[in-house]
Amino acid sequence: MSFKTSFWLTIILLLMPLLLEKSVSSPSDPSETLYAFTRPLEFDYVSWTLDAIGIKIGQHALDAADYLPKNDRSETVLECLGLIQQIKELKIKINDIYSDPKINDPDSESTVFRLQIDELQQQKSKLLPLAEEIIQQQVSEIAVEYDLALGGQVIPPVLYHTTPPPDALIISPRNVIRQDNDISISPDISIDQMEALENQVDKTLNVSSLVVEIGGIGVYPSMVMEITDINSLVEVVSHEWVHNYLTLHPLGISYMNSPELRTMNETVASIAGKELGRAVVARYYPQYLPPQPTPVTTPESQDQTASPPVFDFRAEMHLTRVTVDAMLAEGQVDAAEAYMEQRRLFLWENGYHIRKLNQAYFAFYGAYADQPGGEAGEDPVGAAVRLIRQKSASLADFINRMSWMWSYEQLQKATGVE
Repeated sequence: MSFKTSFWLTIILLLMPLLLEKSVSSPSDPSETLYAFTRPLEFDYVSWTLDAIGIKIGQHALDAADYLPKNDRSETVLECLGLIQQIKELKIKINDIYSDPKINDPDSESTVFRLQIDELQQQKSKLLPLAEEIIQQQVSEIAVEYDLALGGQVIPPVLYHTTPPPDALIISPRNVIRQDNDISISPDISIDQMEALENQVDKTLNVSSLVVEIGGIGVYPSMVMEITDINSLVEVVSHEWVHNYLTLHPLGISYMNSPELRTMNETVASIAGKELGRAVVARYYPQYLPPQPTPVTTPESQDQTASPPVFDFRAEMHLTRVTVDAMLAEGQVDAAEAYMEQRRLFLWENGYHIRKLNQAYFAFYGAYADQPGGEAGEDPVGAAVRLIRQKSASLADFINRMSWMWSYEQLQKATGVE
């Protein structure tokens, strides 16, 4: 199968859920009240996807990356990331100028910085499409080497577009940590608007809600936010490509069927994204390859004789989640919410500035269970997925085995984890 054929086949398959999605919901739908709050803010995926496909077709027609010597490709990516970093630093300086009460004329004071940003933006606009194409090729080449291809072609082809992804409004019941809704809203929403939306939803529906920022979304082409670190960038691109891959299999198709299936999907993508991303950096950006991460332990498994770290965020979040789960199981909803606020203030004092810590926070972040502990608490789903990875001979074996599951019961049967 040629790239062109696989590209269009993938476009058709991955666009079908968007194009067939109902544009209206029944007045009797209990979620209709929620959507009444969010509809003016919701993100238009269909328009974004069609625009992004047009951009990618144009990039593919040019094949600009193929004209670059291989030794220059990685340097082009790093140059682009450097431009993004410079722009971010200048924006921080401008923000500081407008926040400084001693500066009477911030417009004039920031003129030089704004002109520098304009010049850098022009340079970035020329390099960014080329950098995207290079990263796509590099991730594809590693995926082929990892036997995640058919006839030498990864399906779907690796495609992503750098963009501010939409934020997500996460809804959880108050009496249990469970994601019931994930509604994509405009990334331009302000903090004040976030707070107002959350308060309105919470009071009206008696739920726990939270607007969270998203680093990437596995639509097709994938959305990936501007990232300046090469390790993070290729990990996110790989993570979202794995979601695209799973969408063509039962596990991805079943993503929304239960909280357990969502955790299975996100944990598979997180594990695979890290492994593929690290392999990309090792091959193409070896000077930026970090040391192998040390195994993560839960508080119960740590050596009590060893000197404890100054502050272990994952351990503290694990403790918080476990405690909240226990309190909610006993019906102590108000007490659990008061406890989470106490813990948020504690985390803030230790340098972790979390705007709101509630059931929705844990419902969202707890699904990324590629490491033990943390926001997932004692949820057995992530542990079962990690066990499958440990038992798999290769990353391809792991992904292929998981991709054909469509229920948590299948995972339990495969691992014996209840």
